[in-house]
Amino acid sequence: MQYDIADISLAELGRQRIEWADVNMPVLASIRARFAKERPLEGHTVAACMHITTETANLLRTLKAAGATVIACASNPLSTQDDVAASLVKNDGISVYAIKGENAKSYYSHIDAALDARPTITMDDGCDLVTRLHKERPSQIAEVVAGTEETTTGVIRLKAMEADGALGYPIVAVNDADTKHMFDNRYGTGQSTLDGVIRATNVLLAGKVLVVAGYGYCGKGVASRASGLGAQVVVTEINPLRALEAVMDGFRVESMDVAAAEGDIFITVTGNRDVLVKEHFLKMKDGAILANSGHFDIEIDLEALGKLASGERRRQVRPMVEEFLVPQAAGDARVMVIAEGRLVNLGAAEGHPANVMDMSFANQALAAEWAVLNRNILEPKVYDVPDDIDQGIAALKLETMGIKIDRLTGRQKEYLSSWHTGT
Repeated sequence: MQYDIADISLAELGRQRIEWADVNMPVLASIRARFAKERPLEGHTVAACMHITTETANLLRTLKAAGATVIACASNPLSTQDDVAASLVKNDGISVYAIKGENAKSYYSHIDAALDARPTITMDDGCDLVTRLHKERPSQIAEVVAGTEETTTGVIRLKAMEADGALGYPIVAVNDADTKHMFDNRYGTGQSTLDGVIRATNVLLAGKVLVVAGYGYCGKGVASRASGLGAQVVVTEINPLRALEAVMDGFRVESMDVAAAEGDIFITVTGNRDVLVKEHFLKMKDGAILANSGHFDIEIDLEALGKLASGERRRQVRPMVEEFLVPQAAGDARVMVIAEGRLVNLGAAEGHPANVMDMSFANQALAAEWAVLNRNILEPKVYDVPDDIDQGIAALKLETMGIKIDRLTGRQKEYLSSWHTGT
């Protein structure tokens, strides 16, 4: 078995942490037990480009239990947990190509290593693996039965590929399942983003002006949790409906040009580029903290910030915090960037809690099974997770929580399907 990880001696620590997460992922565990009996992915090779965390480890173990050969690589240079990578290699026999802090060259060489395994199923988080396959290895596309995509950014890229006629095989948009984006994006991102900011800086959020750029599900989660910790939340948006929703939820909504001078902490969660740029840096308070929880490190224009604070005007002040001295009319202002502008919840913390990823990765496992079962009728396009899978995961999650809900009576079902009964 081939692999490229930081330190195989970390395997025991990784095993313990993976088991801890597994206790809080009962839905996925039940799927793994069924997969071990039925082996629905027998004969398939899965290349998974994902954050190598304890939660992901339990998904990869589930895929292996289903009969698949599994190869994993990182979907972000800072998100790998090295002890988890070691445990997957040593204890689970899964090839892993991921090292926390790897450079761009290593990052793409690891993706290439996963593609060298000739996958028949792809699992992506951000679409880098799929893009690499389509651009650099078009001859392999015909070998792939189907794929899945975990995140909003990746789904956006995949739909652009489909619109251009460039997508070579069917891919299930796991991110768009209600049991994924409504819970993972909102509750997972909301908690883990602030966890990353606090771990990196030890800052007190209460009383701070915290600017949230973007009010999608991730932005809603961050704003809600920050408000609960006593921060004065300001939201910036480009979508009128989302901006209006933020106002109705009790938050102040401003343009970034105005918010730049007011914020103590800035968190970008837009999935777009150039959200914080030079003109914003020049307005910021001394000590302003910048973090990104969007998928790629392009939401904060770090190149422009680096030019404003070149040479000795830029230094590391904490393990995951870099200080930039920005010249302003009143003197230099210190602007702090966490985790190199990459995903703060994974770069500076441990990512989403296992309870949330339980549903997300249940979707991944069942979507892969569904795609294989339906491979003969699926076209090269982006598919939603089937509603029965989504609803089934929600029902399983409630069951594991000991929660029971009502069921429609026969009379109620008849009423909902009839037009005869009125006032």
